[in-house]
Amino acid sequence: MNPDVITVRGIEAYGFHGVLPVEREQGQPFVVDLEVRTDVSAAAAADDLTKTLDYSVLAREVVDIVQGDPCDLIETLAVRVADAMLAHGAVHSVRVTVHKPEAPVGVPFSDVTVTVERAR
Repeated sequence: MNPDVITVRGIEAYGFHGVLPVEREQGQPFVVDLEVRTDVSAAAAADDLTKTLDYSVLAREVVDIVQGDPCDLIETLAVRVADAMLAHGAVHSVRVTVHKPEAPVGVPFSDVTVTVERAR
């Protein structure tokens, strides 16, 4: 059976990630898209939040990670988020996209993203 998907897009938080000193000093906004695969059938049958993943809890964890310990790469940040989601026993797999819309790229651009997928 293929697990169902809970998606939370556009989770915004301010962090101090990056390789440049200015990124560590001033920080910048990050946006995270989260897709977790789980089985929602028990929750749906009972119409009971306690039988599923509470997406408000997942989103809060993402914000805490983005606002937490700095790292050089958004690749590292994405893996940290994925690992935290997999710590929930009901999560079969996760797809995390970290957006860094104000990355110091040096040319006009609209977004920089890194996407990781992890599974048990």
